[in-house]
Amino acid sequence: MRSIWNGAISFGLVSIPIKLINATENHSVSFRQVHLADGGRIRYRKVCELDGEEVASGEIGKAYEDADGSMIPITDEDLGSLPLPTAKTIEIVAFVPADTIDPLQMDAAYYLSANGVPAAKPYTLLREALKRSRKVALAKYALRGRERLGMLRVVDEVIAMHGLLWPDEIRAPEGVAPEGDVSVRDAELDLADALMNTLGEVDLDSLHDDYREAVEELIAAKASGETLPPPEPGDSGGKVIDLLAALENSVRAAKEARGEEEGDEQGAPVAKVTSIADRKPSGSTTRRTPTGKSVSRSSSSSSGSDSGGGARKSASSPKSSGAKKSTAGTSRTTAKKAASGSRSGAKATASTAGASKSAPSKSPASKKTTASKKTAPAKKSETAKKQSGEKPAPRKRASA
Repeated sequence: MRSIWNGAISFGLVSIPIKLINATENHSVSFRQVHLADGGRIRYRKVCELDGEEVASGEIGKAYEDADGSMIPITDEDLGSLPLPTAKTIEIVAFVPADTIDPLQMDAAYYLSANGVPAAKPYTLLREALKRSRKVALAKYALRGRERLGMLRVVDEVIAMHGLLWPDEIRAPEGVAPEGDVSVRDAELDLADALMNTLGEVDLDSLHDDYREAVEELIAAKASGETLPPPEPGDSGGKVIDLLAALENSVRAAKEARGEEEGDEQGAPVAKVTSIADRKPSGSTTRRTPTGKSVSRSSSSSSGSDSGGGARKSASSPKSSGAKKSTAGTSRTTAKKAASGSRSGAKATASTAGASKSAPSKSPASKKTTASKKTAPAKKSETAKKQSGEKPAPRKRASA
């Protein structure tokens, strides 16, 4: 790396020849000013205000402009004759703890390299002394026409120097803090701590300049005649209405970005609660009766024989059993009339079927029962059997 300044470190009576090297570099994309009409380059020219002619760099000197506008010439010889002990020397004035340096004072950073073989031994001595003391060195040096303040510290196996602003160059933060008393609740602090813990640490080497990369992509696309797609609209960051809600959303978003599941403090995922009304047993079906009442029936009950299916269906509805009773009552009345009129059992059965058709019940179960009676062979009613001397058959209870 190219050095920008050569001098020595003054460490008491020890002098260490060093070279000053820039420790940082600027990666920002620079642009040129052009004429929009024809794309011509716009250049700055140094022109004398008195004669209007362009002046070369060798003919330009320094001057101080006084309050009345007059120019006081200052030459390099004038500046060189000043009693400036730090003109070519980095003079260490003290060793202090690193935390006593205000980060606001931090300026440019440089590497100090030993200049020559004789400088290696005192250079290493100063480096090791800084390591063991865990302190930094305050120094004064002159660079680019002015005296500056610096801080020397060890970075890996190299002594680095940070340029510092003078204490009187740091402005006081007057009128910057929020006005009035603002109180913060413990719950808000807890959420802020949770957000800080969720974000955690970051590897500084993984951070990069996204804007510079986007500018480079834009330049490459323009050079090749392509057009970049418009970016997706992002969050404009509106006003924060609820600070607690904003913190909770920030914690949730940070966990999602890190691939973590939202859970309790031990990291267990939160269980999802399902309502009992939303759960249905497997293999069950739900149907509605003509009255609008829902009746659930397991699919296992439908595996019975076809002969018993009609009885199960008719027994499942209260109206169906009522329709059966009314039909049976009508059958008895019709059988009595048929017996008194000396009609045959077949005619009584036919009249029973006709009476079943004219029954007031309109339920589908009663229709199915009537239809089954139509297809069944004609049987004598219990009253007819009593009159004829036959024993009535035992009644069967319909299974529910």
